[in-house]
Amino acid sequence: MEQKSNAFLETEKVGTLIRKYSVPCIISLLVAALYNIVDQIFIANASYLGSYGNAANTVVFPLTVVALSLAVMIGDGCCAFVSISLGSNNKQNAHKSIGNAVVLCVLVSIILTAAYLVFQEPILTLFGGRVNDNTFALSKEYFFWITLGVPFYMFGQAMNPIIRSDGSPTFAMASTLVGAAFNIVFDPICIYVFKWGMMGAAVATITGQIITAILSVWYLFHMKAVKLERSSFGLFPGLMKRFLPLGITSFLSQISLVISMAAVQNMCTKYGALDPVFGQEEYAQIPLAVLGIVMKFFQIVISISVGLSAGCIPVVGYNIGAGRKDRAKSFFTHLLALEAIVGFVALLIVELFPRQLIGIFGAANESEYYTTFAIKCFRTYLCMMVLATVNKGTFIYLQSIGKALASTVISLVREIVFGVGFALLLPMFFGLDGLLYSFPAADILTFLIAAVVIRRTYRELSTD
Repeated sequence: MEQKSNAFLETEKVGTLIRKYSVPCIISLLVAALYNIVDQIFIANASYLGSYGNAANTVVFPLTVVALSLAVMIGDGCCAFVSISLGSNNKQNAHKSIGNAVVLCVLVSIILTAAYLVFQEPILTLFGGRVNDNTFALSKEYFFWITLGVPFYMFGQAMNPIIRSDGSPTFAMASTLVGAAFNIVFDPICIYVFKWGMMGAAVATITGQIITAILSVWYLFHMKAVKLERSSFGLFPGLMKRFLPLGITSFLSQISLVISMAAVQNMCTKYGALDPVFGQEEYAQIPLAVLGIVMKFFQIVISISVGLSAGCIPVVGYNIGAGRKDRAKSFFTHLLALEAIVGFVALLIVELFPRQLIGIFGAANESEYYTTFAIKCFRTYLCMMVLATVNKGTFIYLQSIGKALASTVISLVREIVFGVGFALLLPMFFGLDGLLYSFPAADILTFLIAAVVIRRTYRELSTD
């Protein structure tokens, strides 16, 4: 009988595999999140951009998440399917699904880029870009250049989990890390030296994304467990029906975040205009800028949370394919404990050091209203971080064991029903503060559902 590829995933210690696969995945996702955050830090500290540039960055950020959502649906879905295929020794499905994912990612990214360029102004308006004239002008500038990098960004993000499924989590991490390093180097040069403003921030970001995409293409020709052939590349409907559902949770967790951000940013604009302070023209952009910063910090934390679980998708999927429910259960226990620790550490940071956090984003150049609102925002909006990380880990774990439907439903309830619902409802009673209450309220109710699912999953993994 032919030796199975990646057989060590069935025998290596659980803790060792989590370190080997999750740590590189965490770093990859953190680096991806830092692309936008680094832009915002340099923009915020540029005196000629300040909170207007910060607000513009916040407006554009959800639109990069749309691109990411499509990329991770393709990449994570393919990753899970390839891992299950290798666990059951079906190399034919493995190489064809990867080739399919490559072709699909290229086509989807081109379509999205075209749509962004054609519908630029209405899209930016939808995400609160018209809070004032300065913010809208900077939003258009930043969005145009970021859009040109969408195909490279999507390709690099989609290939990252596929590279991990081939048994190379370190290369997946390194390819993203190198691109981010270039972004960090070019950002201050473009913004402070060349004075290119929002265009400069975008150009630095695109340069890093191109480098990551090039490295991903190189790896596709040097894969280990899976060998790609000319026949691998094409659109195979039968395979797409099998691997895309496994990535639908990753897609929904990102795209629902976009819908939630659209609701939050519109309510922020609406109720900010009714506030005695932020209703003034010179301060109108502050709530939008601050909420963007808080969501960026959350993005860092959730990148760690997602990385812990997503990094284990190849390992858990392999063991499910090999019939090792006992090991899949052990992974679940380890992951839930680690997710809770991540959430608790993040909670301590936002509750104890909010002034220091906002100081990184140019608070010294802004009014005291900027800092005061930011402190309240950090402490209130993110007060249920422990539940948020456990919820996210549960969603992705369900995806890794092939329970796409359950994972999708819970994710939708969290982001759409609770996330959007509370963002629209609570400001009616509490004004701008209602937006800050909406996030923790959604996480509390979601955890009550997740707890039931966690218990049921343990029971299923305990049966022979």
